Amino acid sequence: MELPIPVLTGVGTAFAAQRPATPRRTVGRHGERNREVTKHTSRLASLSGRPHARWPSGRRVRRVAMLSVHTSPLHQPGTGDAGGMNVYIVELAKRLAERGMEVEVFTRGTTGALPPCVELAPGVLVRHVTAGPYEGLAKEDLPAQLCAFTHGVMQAWAGNRPGHYDLVHSHYWLSGQVGWLAAQRWGVPLVHAMHTMAKVKNAALAADDCPEPLARVIGETQVVDAADRLIANTAEEAGELVRHYDAAPGKVAVVHPGVDLDLFRPGEGRAAARARLGLPQDAVVPLFAGRIQPLKAPDVLIRAVAVLLAEDPALRDRLVVPVVGGPSGTGLARPEALHKLAATLGVSDVVRFQPPVDQTRLADWYRAATVLVMPSHSESFGLVAIEAQACGTPVIAARVGGLPVAVRDEHTGFLVPGHDPHDYARVLRRFVDRPDLTERLGAAAAGHARGFGWDTAARDTAEVYAAALHDHRRRLRSAHG
Repeated sequence: MELPIPVLTGVGTAFAAQRPATPRRTVGRHGERNREVTKHTSRLASLSGRPHARWPSGRRVRRVAMLSVHTSPLHQPGTGDAGGMNVYIVELAKRLAERGMEVEVFTRGTTGALPPCVELAPGVLVRHVTAGPYEGLAKEDLPAQLCAFTHGVMQAWAGNRPGHYDLVHSHYWLSGQVGWLAAQRWGVPLVHAMHTMAKVKNAALAADDCPEPLARVIGETQVVDAADRLIANTAEEAGELVRHYDAAPGKVAVVHPGVDLDLFRPGEGRAAARARLGLPQDAVVPLFAGRIQPLKAPDVLIRAVAVLLAEDPALRDRLVVPVVGGPSGTGLARPEALHKLAATLGVSDVVRFQPPVDQTRLADWYRAATVLVMPSHSESFGLVAIEAQACGTPVIAARVGGLPVAVRDEHTGFLVPGHDPHDYARVLRRFVDRPDLTERLGAAAAGHARGFGWDTAARDTAEVYAAALHDHRRRLRSAHG
């Protein structure tokens, strides 16, 4: 029989506007699991609204060990493996600290120039763990360094009294492997966020991309089984955890990521941002912002621009296409590929490649754009889309993963099925023909983005912590009679 993947209302009240996931065929135990997810989230929703995450007995969550093995929260997003997950960890940790928790983030040291511990913000400490050489290791090499990383985490923990950490929150499967051991050793619950999943990425692989290895699939499956709670960005991701990894629905909770609404806002407007960036005021500016790799599909935008210019050569004089970001992942193997593609298609004169920029500068690029184009093959959420909308810029995005949650089709932008450049060119043409479209959709986009503040995400994450701690303590009581 056909059952829809359930729309999880989350752990608080932030998810009422979420679009139902596309119905998929489920059978047997997975159908039962889907029903269980809905029951579970209804139960968790009743926990929201407290100022702090607490066990029902009243004990506060005092200190959380966050694990981010492969990328540091101190790294510049848009470079190497640094991206939305970095922003997620930084902002979540800061907001949890504001709620009264202490957060210690363990990450692999990649330079000897930084001290072992860095205070990121009041209540947030970043610990650099030595695991392999500082430089020269790709993400694919890191599984061999997990033992060394775990040893470093254990050394840091050994200098404290028992019960120093109340909970482990791991990010990405590499961190989950370390978190699995740490949580068991410390006798605390493990909360895990996948961020991306190998099976999902492999199912939507770009033509020139490399599949994720079997070792990652096995590692992810182990972490899903070991975790006390799994945090998914969207209901679609929650369903993927159940379908692809046999996750127990009772362990899955949906918490949308947030956006820094103080930084990403319309500000002084599009004209002022263009003046600061040196962009023509009358230009049509479709923007790509993010890591340059096949998964993110910046080539689709380049090809769509070539289609536009072939249909309307006169547009060349007022078209500017910024590509803001650096090579990452499998894109590192051919860092010049996008430049060569633009040259081959004859659009190098309108494409402007820009290196990664800090968050303040990135906000200006969002504000200056006519539209953000996000043709990704897979996105667990699409934080860039929310950031752009918060700045008053509409989004053209692929209808994949969490992007239908981030973008309201025909209201704050447009969702495009598939990755045919002609389809993207047709949507871009609407912005060329109707200059008012950017302002109209942009105003709605800014309003939509205001529902994704980090304070809400932190509150709901704290409630997931509370549920994990409560269940963990109950199991301990049962085990000891």
